[in-house]
Amino acid sequence: MTPAPGAKRAGRTRPARTRRGLISGILAILVIASVIASLLGYGKIVFNAWFIGVVALLAIGILSVFYLLVTGSRKKIAAQADLIGALPTIPADPGTVLRGPDTGLYLGSTVAPSWQNRVTVGDIGDRASSVLTEFETGILIARQGASDIWIPRESVTAVRTERGIAGKVMTADGVLAIRWVLPSGTEIDSGVRADDKSIYPGWVNAFAGTHDSGHGPQGQGAQE
Repeated sequence: MTPAPGAKRAGRTRPARTRRGLISGILAILVIASVIASLLGYGKIVFNAWFIGVVALLAIGILSVFYLLVTGSRKKIAAQADLIGALPTIPADPGTVLRGPDTGLYLGSTVAPSWQNRVTVGDIGDRASSVLTEFETGILIARQGASDIWIPRESVTAVRTERGIAGKVMTADGVLAIRWVLPSGTEIDSGVRADDKSIYPGWVNAFAGTHDSGHGPQGQGAQE
């Protein structure tokens, strides 16, 4: 016979109630013991014990948060490893320069269509001063202190302006976002904040004929 839904919920909440009751009971015993010890003249010892206990709990809490952040980051990297795969290699002869070089700041890459799901595999997510150049065969994002990023022309699905990317919010249309498909088949957005934003229309128009994936613009840019 299948138990009623209410019985299932009651069964699931009983352990939690038991734990809360146990913790409340322990705290009550500690408070009563502290009051009795203070009345017997052990107030200083009680104060020191409570102080040490609070400090220990705070330390445990901080270490727990740090542990969760570290393990969460490692899990995210492991989960993205197959999703991202190997990045395209820069060809020996990328062809004639068609646009640029344009200086700016590379802000990072995200898994499309999210503007916050930052790519953390390797150093593709590292912010760095950059130089953006369009060649006959693709786009090169040359980064200072980090690996260069090569985007084959046939991999580009859209170039547009956005308000933010990789969790970084800028002014309206402050970011040039390049949406492209990795060799693994995953589509990502790579964002650059150019020093001279007047170059944005030229970049957008140059790739206006590319086929968008249909994911649409990112959340921040869509609000504008």
